[in-house]
Amino acid sequence: MTFAAPFPDTQATRQSMIDACLWMNARHLNQGTSGNISVRIDGGILITPSGVAYDALTPDALVTIPLDGLPDRDGPKPSTEWPFHQGMHQARPDMPVVLHAHPPYCSVLAVQRRKIPACHYMVAAFGGNDVPLADYALFGSPELCANMAEIMADRHGCLMANHGATVLGETVDKACWRLEELETLARTYLFSSIGGAPHILSDEEMSEVISAFKDYGPSPSDASAS
Repeated sequence: MTFAAPFPDTQATRQSMIDACLWMNARHLNQGTSGNISVRIDGGILITPSGVAYDALTPDALVTIPLDGLPDRDGPKPSTEWPFHQGMHQARPDMPVVLHAHPPYCSVLAVQRRKIPACHYMVAAFGGNDVPLADYALFGSPELCANMAEIMADRHGCLMANHGATVLGETVDKACWRLEELETLARTYLFSSIGGAPHILSDEEMSEVISAFKDYGPSPSDASAS
């Protein structure tokens, strides 16, 4: 597994995270403050704070936590989801952005505890022949961290049972792109099941798509986070 260079801890990086939060809500991919984003920086992880309205976020409000170990108890309070963000950054050094939200259609599948099979070739955007489902565990718990690390070992996105969805990204832009693609897939899968069953692409067909997807999506360069 390759190691992606950390983001610089600059005002531009911090603003790109705030912009992603505002974008999620504007695109109806999240509600209120239930979503969160983190990026790996030199010496730790930068993450959104707990319970702060996105419209009220400022670059200085974002919280730095260590890559390993507990956050500073006397410092600003990070998102309650910080443990699994930390776990993702440890498990996937090739993906320096973790984006979590509660998109409506993804959440429907999550509460039904259904993964997304290869109903559409865009499933390949998430690294395999399906979009997997992480087992349920209490938010912020060690069990959820372990479930997420296992299910995302070789994937770029997953649904989370009775919870929502998480995607990884090489950049903030690519993480946002994956989140919207995941919600579109969830909607397509749900609607295609009405009055019939979707045709599922074979492993051989998906293997071709996965190979073609190596350079698909937004450019790795993300000017907004540099």
